[in-house]
Amino acid sequence: MEQDLRIDHPVTTLRALAVDKLRQAIISGRFTSGERLVERALCDQLGVSRSIVREAIRYLEAEGLVETQPRSGPVVARLDWRDARQIYDIRRLLEADAAADCARAADEATATRLRAALAELNRSFADGSPTRLYAATTAFYEVIFRAAGHNIAWDIVQRLNGRISRLRALTLASSNRRVSGPAHMARICEAICARNPEAAAAAVNDHLRDAAEIARQTLETSP
Repeated sequence: MEQDLRIDHPVTTLRALAVDKLRQAIISGRFTSGERLVERALCDQLGVSRSIVREAIRYLEAEGLVETQPRSGPVVARLDWRDARQIYDIRRLLEADAAADCARAADEATATRLRAALAELNRSFADGSPTRLYAATTAFYEVIFRAAGHNIAWDIVQRLNGRISRLRALTLASSNRRVSGPAHMARICEAICARNPEAAAAAVNDHLRDAAEIARQTLETSP
């Protein structure tokens, strides 16, 4: 069933809504790598003005989801293993360190928040909604980074979030997972709640190593 991009009953700025709709369309694969983003067509699909579409495209270009080519104009940024590997390397450094420090600082309030975030992640995984799953995964990691006091690192991760979610969609669609995403997250949660920094970092590293390998296999064999 084709995704409906039209915006109904806006409750925030039209630009923010257009950015979110286009971001989700790219992450979900509705708009594929290298596909042209034609302003007039997007205006019709979103039900907004050309100026809003242009602003949204500029915003997504800053996120790395769109690139402007001299002759073609804006296109969906190509996803290749060379770039993906760098993203996983950055995530591994930042997330493992944050998980370890979160485990060191964890109190009952942090454990309660993290378990609640994990429960929402499991519910979102069960209902099959990619948008809900990406939001729940982001919320899970935010608890970890905030509790660890790694606010600057979290800002960096947020800037990469569009590309991270795009890779997440790629790996979730794979049948090659040895361990499910929620199982990895549960292991991270358990290690932090047990206040075991080494186990928490190891759980993050195992999770990202598995995800990176799936992404490598998929991207290196895609045309």
